[in-house]
Amino acid sequence: MLMTKFQTREIAREPTHPGELINEIVHEHLKLSTADAAARMGVRRQTLHRVLSCAGAVSPEMALRFSAVAGGSAEMFLRMQGTHDLWRAKRRIAKDLSRIAAAPRTAA
Repeated sequence: MLMTKFQTREIAREPTHPGELINEIVHEHLKLSTADAAARMGVRRQTLHRVLSCAGAVSPEMALRFSAVAGGSAEMFLRMQGTHDLWRAKRRIAKDLSRIAAAPRTAA
């Protein structure tokens, strides 16, 4: 199967970590403390705090739990996390990527 290369727009600034948005929703819109939100979600306060402080990633389970409490789309939080992680990874291994030779393309 031949993989096609899609044109993607390079993002100049680091994409927003989903924890920033979740933090705003929890504290400013829902008016919940981190401990209250964690209890409603069925996770440890420290686990939620890591996400809210952008030190931890939003897992599929965390996205589903947060969506159950606040509404909205778990998929959106996962897309945000993936975009954030990919942006950081591209910069972290840019030198290695520049040395990788693409495999030759063959006709099917």
